Amino acid sequence: MRAYTRFYEETGGFTPPTDEALLALSRALLDQPDHDGVQLLARDPSTGEALGFATIYWTFSTLSAARVAVMNDLYVTPAARGSGLAERLIEACRERALARGCASLQWTTALDNHRAQRVYDRVGGTRSSWLHYALPTDR
Repeated sequence: MRAYTRFYEETGGFTPPTDEALLALSRALLDQPDHDGVQLLARDPSTGEALGFATIYWTFSTLSAARVAVMNDLYVTPAARGSGLAERLIEACRERALARGCASLQWTTALDNHRAQRVYDRVGGTRSSWLHYALPTDR
């Protein structure tokens, strides 16, 4: 997860959480996978090395009157990019969402992350006409 937060730190406008905060989040998701969300970890079967992960959170959509899943994170290490791992992680997220009775799997991406957008297009994702906003709660 540290490599993932470094990736976004390098693109600017992001202050990464501490290692302790990341570890606490991962433990909460891995220890209680049916609580608020789940984290899927992809490892190299021969070395056990982490190659990527995806994090899904469960929520509801008032507009569709349905349960939805939000893929909040998707990260593949540089060495594993282009191997189809991102597509497999997205499919695993879709399967989890379907099993939870979710009507859709949703996510956002940076406007300039064209490589990821090509992956999302390949897996059948559709671009939304909605803009994503964020508001810090501690302002």
